[in-house]
Amino acid sequence: MDASTTINQMLSGNKIFVPTYQRAYSWEDKQTKQFLVDLQDYVESHTASSYYFGHFLFEDKGSRNFAIIDGQQRLTTITIFISAIYRRLEELAGALSEDDVFLYGTLVKVGQTYRFSTVDYDNQLFRDYVINKVKTDRNGLETESQKRIVAAYDYFISQLNAYDEESLHDILEAVVNATCTTHTVKDEAEAIQMFIFQNNRGKKPSNLEIIKAQFLYNIHLYCTSEDEKAELISEVKNRFEHIYKSISKIEGNIDEDDILTYTLRVYFNSLDASNALQKVDEELGKDDSRINFIRSFTHSLADSFEQMTVFFHNEQTDIMAHTLWIIGQPAIIFPFVIKAYSNGVSDDDFRLLAKALTSVFLRHRVIGTRAVLTWRLNDVFKEFEGDVHAVVNRIEWMKTTTDGWWDYWNNVEFKRMLEGNFDGGHGIAKIILWLYENHLIEKGKSGYGLKRYDAVEKSQCEHIAPNTENQDANSGYCPYDDEFRESYLNCLGNYLLLSGHHNESIGNNSFEAKRNTYTQLLQQQEIRNMTEQDHLWDKAKIDKRKELIVDFVMATF
Repeated sequence: MDASTTINQMLSGNKIFVPTYQRAYSWEDKQTKQFLVDLQDYVESHTASSYYFGHFLFEDKGSRNFAIIDGQQRLTTITIFISAIYRRLEELAGALSEDDVFLYGTLVKVGQTYRFSTVDYDNQLFRDYVINKVKTDRNGLETESQKRIVAAYDYFISQLNAYDEESLHDILEAVVNATCTTHTVKDEAEAIQMFIFQNNRGKKPSNLEIIKAQFLYNIHLYCTSEDEKAELISEVKNRFEHIYKSISKIEGNIDEDDILTYTLRVYFNSLDASNALQKVDEELGKDDSRINFIRSFTHSLADSFEQMTVFFHNEQTDIMAHTLWIIGQPAIIFPFVIKAYSNGVSDDDFRLLAKALTSVFLRHRVIGTRAVLTWRLNDVFKEFEGDVHAVVNRIEWMKTTTDGWWDYWNNVEFKRMLEGNFDGGHGIAKIILWLYENHLIEKGKSGYGLKRYDAVEKSQCEHIAPNTENQDANSGYCPYDDEFRESYLNCLGNYLLLSGHHNESIGNNSFEAKRNTYTQLLQQQEIRNMTEQDHLWDKAKIDKRKELIVDFVMATF
């Protein structure tokens, strides 16, 4: 490829692919919209200079096959956009002109030769939906990157529907003749080094990507045996292929660089471990161990991503795993989770661990202490190799101890905070009410499954006795004296879980009007049952309900 070229010349006669050890398509709405806005602005400016698409870095694989090392997000988007233009041209003209057919073969596909291919696990969807248009629905999209590919294509189609044939050719010409610079290398080490130090428009490389590049570069530099080098490069690439497949399944739930940090904590066996780039740089600076570190840490990375995939799969069906995810602190939770899964704990033992961790994290959130929970769990984390009972026993002891270093989360403090004022703490109060709802479901054995946290649409904490006093003499609420405002208005007994729409619809109504709408959740029915005789909501009822909720929380967590 020429160093300075055009999109047309870069694609013509070549086959470009994204290696499996590279990340999949990651551009979101913000980037795709900006892509089109920039092109539209260029066309409307009628400038004589060519549009510029930036720099692309390739590894030459021979026979006009090129692995793209940097710029794959832009090139994927360019291919999606060109395909959308040609679909619109076909719709307008019925059939493509001879010139358009030739250009399409140059840019996208001729016969069964595709000019650009994305990562293997997304490529068939890419061809079916974007290029060949044999798939027209969004069913069966397995990865977040597939969803992004479909979203980008659909967005471009929706925007191009307003274009006439002449406008389509104008913007196509801008893309085809857009200039770009390329650098092609046969030495992978040089390509990786350039990737590490090159900045480009788009999404900034993640720490995980930077570390992958550093590992490959160090292998090229420091492996003395060519056989060992080839073997280790293949191993690292295979590990990252599996890592990116895992990312494609769970990235909507968690950030890849966060998992990198959790891996760091598992690998160095400390919940205090942080700053992955710095820590990896330190290890790569050790002449006698850097190659072994690359091998072992990459293995640990792949294992962590695999275990996180397992967790988020289980979290969809296991209410205890889901509860841990909702309540816990990921930076502490997931190193424990990774260790537990890697050591093959049974389902029952994992639930014991999850419940214990949930208990201490719920206490931490309710009490709001500045004491560092990480320090109190780090020693049992270091010793944890699959026996959950040591972790469970530590947390159970923390619930009852009066030792000044440990007693921030004990039962006395926990109950005191549960019985107090939750003003400003609606988030944790809402979680407690969700837990209470599931408790009522289990207690009633109603035949209905436990509810996920997001089962109540846009859930909110409603003040049963409203925040702003209803002045009607027959409102059904007790007077708002100082004691009521200070001790009753914002306590758990006066909070109720509702959907956002339900909460907005009842506002500052009388208790009777509100009560008539309490028909959706078991805790709403509980309020109806408590007030069946008098239809009044007063301090005594609030105290009774608070006691029910607090007793449940104390007995369970």
